[in-house]
Amino acid sequence: MTTPTNRRPTLDEVARLAGVSRSAASRAINRSGHASRATTEAVERAVRELGYVPNPTARALATRQSGAVVLAISHHDSELFADPFYAQIIAGVSAALERTDLLLMLALADSDLGRARLERVLRSRHADGIMLMGLHGDDPLYHLVGKLELPVVYGGRPLNAEPAWYVDADNRGGARLAAEHLIGIGRRRIATMTGALDTDVGAARLGGFQDALAVAGLGPGLVEIGDFTEASGAEAMSRLLAAEPAVDAVFAASDSMAAGALRVLKAAGRSVPGDVAVVGFDDSVITRYTSPPLTTVAQPIRQLGWEMAKMLVSLIDGEPAGPLILPTRLVVRESSEPGPV
Repeated sequence: MTTPTNRRPTLDEVARLAGVSRSAASRAINRSGHASRATTEAVERAVRELGYVPNPTARALATRQSGAVVLAISHHDSELFADPFYAQIIAGVSAALERTDLLLMLALADSDLGRARLERVLRSRHADGIMLMGLHGDDPLYHLVGKLELPVVYGGRPLNAEPAWYVDADNRGGARLAAEHLIGIGRRRIATMTGALDTDVGAARLGGFQDALAVAGLGPGLVEIGDFTEASGAEAMSRLLAAEPAVDAVFAASDSMAAGALRVLKAAGRSVPGDVAVVGFDDSVITRYTSPPLTTVAQPIRQLGWEMAKMLVSLIDGEPAGPLILPTRLVVRESSEPGPV
């Protein structure tokens, strides 16, 4: 096995040739942590064959490897981990880490106590890196990790910030697809129920919705503020019906919010999609079981988690990669299209 002469061989290539994981190859090269004699010998052979030169950053990081990484979410409710979105994120992160020897730790860090606990873990070197999600506004968690010399990957961009390493979905483009679909089926009194607007994802989905309406000459549309939860979707739908009884379409910033909207529309005697077409965002499992099945913008949630973990492992191994934006697509179901007559 040879590598092109115009670039340095990577740790991935060493690990593949040696038949070991990335982290095992890193430990063998840097003489840090446990590595069996057979692993060490296989890695040394691969290093000689490829002409691999260890990255100095990787060496520095390897001297303090603990064998664990943290997924920290700026939220206070442990029931969050039962949410279909975060369940898929965790599944994706776990799948990526199966290829390594790294243990995953989960942390809720939306309170002073939660952040203090997390800071103790990180400062004591009980973690080799951290993934952050759910940041709101000028989140203290953003500033906390900035003080620490640890690799950090963001799941979704922080609001008004552009970190070096993050994985996100095309939220603005996906919301634009949803609004264009509603316009395309002839709806004109179109509303959106936003996610939390102190998050980049909430602001981006509102922006994409308004982009499409502006191009169609329909103005900014009707806007109700929510927070991605089913309860906030129900409350926003109730406010919409009271303020604008003629509303004929709704784009919700999450499938959970859309489910709340469907519940209120049914109670109000409005047919879906006859009276009001509804589109969500995420393509979570609930979209198959709502009545009617929910049109939604699909984002690759499990892949988002997988790519976050993969990016963090690369940073830990001293081989950083740039930010990554994952594509979104529209999945049309009965909530925005009449069923067979």
